[in-house]
Amino acid sequence: MPFVLLVVALLGGGLISLLLLNSALNEGSFQLSRLKKETTALTDEEQALQRDVDAYSAPDALQRRAQELGLVPGGSPVFIGPDGKITGTAAEAEAPPPAPSPSAPAPAAPSAAASAPSAAPSAAASAAPSPGAPSAPQSQPSQQPTPNPGR
Repeated sequence: MPFVLLVVALLGGGLISLLLLNSALNEGSFQLSRLKKETTALTDEEQALQRDVDAYSAPDALQRRAQELGLVPGGSPVFIGPDGKITGTAAEAEAPPPAPSPSAPAPAAPSAAASAPSAAPSAAASAAPSPGAPSAPQSQPSQQPTPNPGR
């Protein structure tokens, strides 16, 4: 009888240890999954920040920001050689002429938009046949082959 109790106790202890081991592995799996999600989110954020840095360091963005700060392009450069000889002539940097205001609308755009709606109904009215008139066959424009360069 003591032998049977010993075997049952060993089997029970083994099952409990397997249960604890399995729980620890599952916890590690959940932690790994969470860390992978966090890594993906941080990678996306890093890429977004790199795009911002690239946009801010583009030449046109740097020029626009410099103009906002009141900086002007430098004049002709002057170089001093190792022997002390000065090459070039110094010139004062001049401010460029102010750029045209982007808020001023172009004069051609409103007149073209105003004339387009009035032309559309007249074209539609002339294309619609009268109810009593026989329909004339519609002629289709001839399709010309597109030239293939290099052939």
